[in-house]
Amino acid sequence: MIQRIITNKIIKNLNKGKAILIFGPRQVGKTVLLETLKNKINQNILLLNGDDHDVQTMFEKANSSKIKTIIGNYSYIFIDEAQRIKNIGLAIKIITDNFPKVQVVATGSSAFELANEINEPLTGRKYEYFLFPLSYAEILKHTNFFEEKRQLEERIIYGCYPEIVINPTEKKELLNLLANSYLYKDLLSYEKIKKSSIIIKLLQALALQIGNEVSYNELSKLIGIDKETVEKYIDLLEKSFVIFRLNSLSRNYRNELKKSKKIYFYDTGVRNALIGNFNSLNIRADKGALWENFFISERMKYLNYSGFYGKTFFWRTKDKAEIDYVEEIDGTFYAFEIKYNPNKTSKIPESFKIAYPNHEYKIINTENYYEFLT
Repeated sequence: MIQRIITNKIIKNLNKGKAILIFGPRQVGKTVLLETLKNKINQNILLLNGDDHDVQTMFEKANSSKIKTIIGNYSYIFIDEAQRIKNIGLAIKIITDNFPKVQVVATGSSAFELANEINEPLTGRKYEYFLFPLSYAEILKHTNFFEEKRQLEERIIYGCYPEIVINPTEKKELLNLLANSYLYKDLLSYEKIKKSSIIIKLLQALALQIGNEVSYNELSKLIGIDKETVEKYIDLLEKSFVIFRLNSLSRNYRNELKKSKKIYFYDTGVRNALIGNFNSLNIRADKGALWENFFISERMKYLNYSGFYGKTFFWRTKDKAEIDYVEEIDGTFYAFEIKYNPNKTSKIPESFKIAYPNHEYKIINTENYYEFLT
């Protein structure tokens, strides 16, 4: 079993009078994480599954007396797939407020659904954690540095979902299952979208544009739905942990692009499944863009698990000066140029240096990427 980074962080925050919520996409290992926590705590734990109709009914119209009956003598209540339970936020609030010796740990595969149920009732009463596909640092502890150097192309092409890494013999079948509705099953039911083909077409269009600026107008024309619907679906896909957006950095320089966006996938294996391309990197026209997506998504996992509090961007001007990826922390700008080939060189644009004098510049390639992921 691959140890998840957030496990010990969660354990440190147990029994502090707050509920613990774990968000993440389907098949990312949330249920396994609950089992790991259960084994480490090794005390009287009630484990409930939100997909179970009896559990859903149990929490309907919850009040203190009803919840007291459910809790019994348990010290820990673990709720998997909590987004399936109506008014779960109110139920967790009642437990947190009225039974301070009982620790609630809940997982949800749909942030937009669970967050809507939970944010208001649990204001100031929760710790939130995000679980992503396996990170480079997590896999590295399971294997070793030299093995991961050998497996780099495999990770880029097939991604880092736990089952893919642990059981690579069925990787194509598993990825196709994820990419063709399972990953965003909750979104389809939540929005009552009858034609999943619209979502798949949108994702395929986004998959072909990684590394490029995205135009909602162009996507609208390509897919045949209005611009507002495109924007809405992209927002929901982001909240479902399928994709994430990078906004353009614009502060001082008059020539900067101000409202542009790039969209990347949290997992490059899912991205490749959507376009049906598992070819080797040496024959791919999209090798550079795929490498860029892989590094940035891994960096996002690293920053999230590290407690990063800054902001992330890309940077580009109207006259085509650009930087692939930028982080801002306490007024310092860390600029990253991402190159697959370690022999390629690059210089920071003069216009960026002028606009953001307090900066550092790094070139990322296949020889040094690991330094920024652990």
